[in-house]
Amino acid sequence: MTKHLEKYIPEDAIPLVDELLKKNPITIKIVNKRTTKHGDFRKNKNGLMQITINNSLNKYQFLLTLIHEIAHFITHQQYKMVKPHGKEWKQNFQHLMLPFLQPNIFPIKLLPYLANYLKNPKASTGADVNLTFQLNKYNIPTNKNFIFEIPEGSLFTFKNKEYKKGIKRRTRFECVEITSKKVYLFNQNAEITL
Repeated sequence: MTKHLEKYIPEDAIPLVDELLKKNPITIKIVNKRTTKHGDFRKNKNGLMQITINNSLNKYQFLLTLIHEIAHFITHQQYKMVKPHGKEWKQNFQHLMLPFLQPNIFPIKLLPYLANYLKNPKASTGADVNLTFQLNKYNIPTNKNFIFEIPEGSLFTFKNKEYKKGIKRRTRFECVEITSKKVYLFNQNAEITL
């Protein structure tokens, strides 16, 4: 069941994922990196249901995304029409994640951040700045920085455009695109190049 997933998830998670997928058979497709999402659950036009997950995620982020999407599938099976990230999905996601919250699956340093996030999970792990920062520590190193790491007024590049970092609103930074002078809001964990 999990053969094509084994290289993407922690080794000790394989039996648990296998068991979960035996109870909840669904097609899982590994796709190239998408900048707008880590994964998704959808019912295709032909009526078949499918989960897609980015191949660029580290194994902990991949596992978290996989369980997030399986929770959507289970919630859909139970209720058909509910809010995508409503209380029904949250309860299913929390319930599904509990067996995985072990130091042999997730690093001990990551477990408190996961536990905190799971108290009230959001639509995206990116909404939890602390969890995202901790998860990103397990990525393959790049030449990028997080926008929150640079001082206000710094110039940076994002998607081949140059910006100047401005003030922080509640959870995002106002940044001015140098050429157009338009203001854009950046997530605190946006990866940028100096």
